[in-house]
Amino acid sequence: MKVRALISCAVLACASVAVGGVATAKDKAKTYVVVNEDVGVPVFAYDITDRPYTVVGEVKAGVRKATVFSKEASQEKIYKELWERAEKMGADAVINAKYGDSHVSVMSWGKTNATGTAIKFTGAPATAVTPAGQ
Repeated sequence: MKVRALISCAVLACASVAVGGVATAKDKAKTYVVVNEDVGVPVFAYDITDRPYTVVGEVKAGVRKATVFSKEASQEKIYKELWERAEKMGADAVINAKYGDSHVSVMSWGKTNATGTAIKFTGAPATAVTPAGQ
């Protein structure tokens, strides 16, 4: 019986190490073509005019509050949500990002909607940039 318990503990320990190794592999610093230093992702409230690009499409995101007592969504959180969706579209950046005030809806205590334009740079690629703090 003690042997079985010992084997179970060893298996759990190995599984924990394996799962921990996978988690650290995901935490590698991402590199972007351009980056907004204020939020750490390539999302900008303005148009980028220093290099040519093609429009991939419009990207929309919404960030909800968990409870009535939760803080409002920060610009960083909203921009990261926009970037996650644009990245899935194959975009290099999001331009003309806009978001409004939080509003109460049937399904949440507060939701902030955001929109932007997902773009892909054309021509010679620029040097990759790593966000500050990573």
